[in-house]
Amino acid sequence: MFASIIFILTFFQYESPRYLIKQGRQEEALNTMARLRHLDPTHPYVTHEISAINLAHHEEMEATKGVGFIGKLKEIVLIPSNLYRLYLAIGAQIMSQWSGAGSITLYAPDLFSLLGITGTETSLLVTAVFGIVKLVAAVLCALFLVDVIGRKRSLLIGITLQAIAMIYVASFLTAVPQLGVQEGYKLSPEEVGPSRGAIAMIYISGFGWALGWNSMQYLLTAEYFPLRIRALCTSLAMCLHFANQYGNSRAVPVMLLPTRAGGISPAGTFWSFAVITVLGALWVWFFIPETAGRTLESMDRLFALPWYKIGRFGNKDAELQDASYEEKVREAEKAEVAHVEKRKEEAAA
Repeated sequence: MFASIIFILTFFQYESPRYLIKQGRQEEALNTMARLRHLDPTHPYVTHEISAINLAHHEEMEATKGVGFIGKLKEIVLIPSNLYRLYLAIGAQIMSQWSGAGSITLYAPDLFSLLGITGTETSLLVTAVFGIVKLVAAVLCALFLVDVIGRKRSLLIGITLQAIAMIYVASFLTAVPQLGVQEGYKLSPEEVGPSRGAIAMIYISGFGWALGWNSMQYLLTAEYFPLRIRALCTSLAMCLHFANQYGNSRAVPVMLLPTRAGGISPAGTFWSFAVITVLGALWVWFFIPETAGRTLESMDRLFALPWYKIGRFGNKDAELQDASYEEKVREAEKAEVAHVEKRKEEAAA
């Protein structure tokens, strides 16, 4: 049903102005941008955006004239800034998949049963509520939070919530090692309260996942790359995304087994998730730059510094470069306005 709805809606979508400019359809690009912004085609905001896209496209064409598929691969691997972007995209996929949230969604009934939820109907109800929590959190984060507080900040907040939840659940399972190991074990009255706390933490981890990795692993991958290599790099990143998702889904049932059966026990599994989540937070802090508020054309300026400085100082350096770049855009904007005026005069004649 959703695939059918999406397919039908594609016929009502505007074509991307960047694609139209790439195809040499300047007038269509200008009119599309004007419709998207609900402004006149001659409005300064519209002409400014089109000029910036045009300038970036011309720079890309000059840099990649006559380059084929092999040339694109070389550009990805041999240009340090592009290789760093690919590293960030791949790292985000690996960290997100092995942080445990995807496994919790996939094996939610089993994990809730592990934490003390008994009865098939109760387990399914709790799982359904967990799905609703994740859906609502994902919509709220995507529409209201991610662009307001920034990509990196929302990612760090989400990872922090997820890490707190994983540490609590791992601690609870360490304190009650019989769960998932001793068949038929029932919680004592003293253990019921912490068990409910662990279940609540699963919900919190779902919210943290929606705010953090679940949103960012796709968003950042789509934003990092120049247009000429975006499709190739995004395809590679998503291929690794599903490979890790498959590997994680196959590994978790084995990880949950007792050590005598070849696993690392439920407690060990959640401690692994907690460690990976904390390492992910440190990785984000040091290596991922903030991309919120940046156009795709200005993304290159985030990666001008050496790789070990980009995560912490890339934004400040990019802002300094923006000032000089704006001069180029203004010149291109004047040329665009002159072009539009000329077309109007020709049409009037």
